[in-house]
Amino acid sequence: MHFFQREIRLKAFSRGFHLITDAILIGLPELEDINVGQLQVFIKHTSASLTINENADPTVRSDFESHINKMVPENQPYYKHTFEGSDDMPAHIKASLMGTSVQIPITNGKLNLGIWQGIYLCEHRNNASGRYVVITAFGK
Repeated sequence: MHFFQREIRLKAFSRGFHLITDAILIGLPELEDINVGQLQVFIKHTSASLTINENADPTVRSDFESHINKMVPENQPYYKHTFEGSDDMPAHIKASLMGTSVQIPITNGKLNLGIWQGIYLCEHRNNASGRYVVITAFGK
């Protein structure tokens, strides 16, 4: 059984949904040593999240951003946590809705994603700096 773990810093992204599959693969080249296993990607932030979805058509990512902003709008009078700006509390809610980690099967040294699937960084802040993710792969 092999276990590999690395923490990487993603570049700063603008608010929205961004494909980071390649950054994850570059960040953990030891993935190629696993024939059967699992990859977990965990984000160490409370105002950004991760999910898996469409990797081909960029309009899917912009539609995600539009829809989640309607679901969790800014400037609501009932928000009390507003010290860091109008996007702060909505970012926390969005991050909890989307989740902090994804798991993907590893098969023959590659992520066993569907043909149209990719890993998204969901950036919910207007002016975020780079985000940290912990990548853990295990298997044999």
